[in-house]
Amino acid sequence: MKVAVFCGSNPGRSEIYGNAALQLGRALAARKIGLVFGGTNKGLMKIVADAVVAGDGVVHGVIPAALVDKGQQYPRLTHADVVETRSLRKRRMAEIADAFIAMPGGVGTLEELLEMWVDAQLEGHGKPLGLLNVGGFFDGLLTFVDTMIEERFLPPQHRDMIIAMPDPDSLLEAFRSFAPVTTSKWM
Repeated sequence: MKVAVFCGSNPGRSEIYGNAALQLGRALAARKIGLVFGGTNKGLMKIVADAVVAGDGVVHGVIPAALVDKGQQYPRLTHADVVETRSLRKRRMAEIADAFIAMPGGVGTLEELLEMWVDAQLEGHGKPLGLLNVGGFFDGLLTFVDTMIEERFLPPQHRDMIIAMPDPDSLLEAFRSFAPVTTSKWM
């Protein structure tokens, strides 16, 4: 199994984010789950990758050529895909991964998460999509999702496409019992 992790290329303000990245990397390696990530040597991405490597795990980076040219490629990749654009990066990560986890991050992380969710809605990829909700980081997003449901822009069943847990072990365990949502997005 391979899990794509979307997370910050910055470490964030609180050390809880780095600790969560470390724990996620260790949990992936302990379960022999390969990491698919943005391939850089920055922020939370680096911390997750370092922990997977330290646990003798597989680290597959998908990185745009422009970031390689800037010297931002993670140096200990097991597999490296260098692509031309961010769009191709997301497509390639989606092809490789069996599941997705979003950790705290910025707008790039949010964009990656939402694109995988829209793909599940429209293309029905059926892969688990998780939020590592460290310190309640995604609480506001989840409240917004509830508002979309209340205002009838999102079927209530589509809330089940996202699994939100505060720790990596609970999230990975929840992936084991994930059932794809097949309800149409059109109400």
